[in-house]
Amino acid sequence: MANGLRLRKIDEHSRPDHFRLSGDDECFFVYEYTSRQNYSFSATNSLISNLKKKPGSRGYSHKLDAIGRSARPFRDGISPEWLDGATLVPVPPSKARGDPAYDDRMTQVCRAIRGTPPLDVRELVVQRGSLAAAHESPSNRPSVEDLLRVYEIDESLVSPAPRWIGVFDDVLTAGTHFVALKTILQGRFPGISISGFFIARRIFPDPFTQSPA
Repeated sequence: MANGLRLRKIDEHSRPDHFRLSGDDECFFVYEYTSRQNYSFSATNSLISNLKKKPGSRGYSHKLDAIGRSARPFRDGISPEWLDGATLVPVPPSKARGDPAYDDRMTQVCRAIRGTPPLDVRELVVQRGSLAAAHESPSNRPSVEDLLRVYEIDESLVSPAPRWIGVFDDVLTAGTHFVALKTILQGRFPGISISGFFIARRIFPDPFTQSPA
């Protein structure tokens, strides 16, 4: 699926950093985002910061560039044959549709992976209500059960049935959102193969150095 040059797979060495993932979860990432550091710490931290910018915030003009830069490694790192048969499902943002703060950045990233021929990008899972953004409320992160209570399948988008699914998100932290999406999607499409793709995985600062890795 991934050519190994730009995408790296979560394995037995990195999986403990994302404790909700199991050995059955197939997840890939491009970069490493350093937690507890600001945008100036590394190029990846800057990319993720720009990607998460809200309308009206300082530097919001950098968001569109961040979307394109985030999509490029997926275009280069995932085989065209896999993309041709896949349904790309973005993780829902923390705010529900209709909320003024709703941000479909991952839908935009998915669509930017390839324009022609267009990919099958579907917001198959939506949120019934808004939640606090996990990165803005680290002490109150939702559990898988919390997410399953607010997630639902958009039945208007289920046909044709997906052949296989790629779940796309910006940063892999504990793996909570991926596990919740995988659970609800497999409940609706039993037996389907579901993989996760992340712009970055979270790592923690090296206590012995403050310089970027």
